[in-house]
Amino acid sequence: MLGVLLALGGATVFYYNRLVFNRHRVAEAASGIDVQLKRRASLIPALVECARQYMSYEQSTLQALVQERMRAVQLADSPLGQRAPVEAQLGSQLRQLFALVEAYPELKADDQFRELQGNISEVEDHIQMARRYYNGAVRELNVLVESVPSNLVARLFSFIPAEYFTLDDPRDGQSPKMEF
Repeated sequence: MLGVLLALGGATVFYYNRLVFNRHRVAEAASGIDVQLKRRASLIPALVECARQYMSYEQSTLQALVQERMRAVQLADSPLGQRAPVEAQLGSQLRQLFALVEAYPELKADDQFRELQGNISEVEDHIQMARRYYNGAVRELNVLVESVPSNLVARLFSFIPAEYFTLDDPRDGQSPKMEF
């Protein structure tokens, strides 16, 4: 009898520790996404200012990008599920700006603009990697929360499944195309 109680106690501790580890990994992964999103948001004002000098006829596109950035910054402390559509729209606005750049050869040749484009492209790649890592961490936690026997420990200690980072439109997950 004592052996069974010790085995149950040991299993409870084991699964509890795995659940805690995975919950922290999900939080770390969400933080990684936050870092990249903030990095992207910090690059946008310089990109807009650089483009504004050349694109006098495209003010509505630049204004829309600035507005989406402001919405993203305002939601910076919100859960990822609430921020995902705004961040996706911001990515869409970036793609639209880079499509318009094709009509401005002098802007495409500007060293500062090209450097900013390269930095944003790099950040977009990091955002995609961070999202994949986050969703992998969420999957690991959710499997533990929902599978037997770890689900018994999860229920006992009020662990809940985490929310995946999803996009409504698959195109929103693509990096803006950067052609130099």
